[in-house]
Amino acid sequence: MNGRTALVTGAARGIGQAIAGLLRERGARVLAPARQELDLACNASIDRYCAGLQQPIEILVNNAGINPLALAVDFSDEDLQATLQVNLVAPMRLVRALAPAMAQRGYGRIVNISSIWSGVARPSRFVYATTKAGINGMTRALAVELAGSGVLVNAVAPGYVSTELTRRNNPPDTLRAIAATIPVGRLAEPAEIAEVVAFLCSSKNTYIAGQTIFVDGGFTCL
Repeated sequence: MNGRTALVTGAARGIGQAIAGLLRERGARVLAPARQELDLACNASIDRYCAGLQQPIEILVNNAGINPLALAVDFSDEDLQATLQVNLVAPMRLVRALAPAMAQRGYGRIVNISSIWSGVARPSRFVYATTKAGINGMTRALAVELAGSGVLVNAVAPGYVSTELTRRNNPPDTLRAIAATIPVGRLAEPAEIAEVVAFLCSSKNTYIAGQTIFVDGGFTCL
């Protein structure tokens, strides 16, 4: 991907930071806009950012997401709107703005970050899981629409990942209990997710399209 321009959302920390760093190491010029540049909660901000780009985007990684926890009977209208907007509507608008030019140039890679909760269930993930299942559906539909144009679209669904946020929200005993539910016996490191994303974003990927790849240590196989 040497010399190609990539846009990675949510790159300030965790998985997004690892993805942006690895793409840079592989030679890409990475745009990782802060919220004041690209506010995914605001459609006008998304449209303004895309219209103001000074270079063509050849790689798009829709990584940013939010996950307010609530049962189906308890979630607020505010959380519903915010989660749908950031997790699903914003990626769709970015795709609408950037994919046509990729197809015209005959090359592009789009990777959407999904979640294991798009494939298996857990309480209090009602809205979040719905948006991530939507991401999987968007990935398949877009891959078919862009087939033959040189643009490949895929999704990566991480399982439990050892990020600063995960460690802050879970005491060591809880993390050990989580690890015990994963067949490989541990949480993923952000760099391991980034490696899969980087391959899908690269020119080495020539035939994988429309897939949601679960990177979860075997968790969803149980």
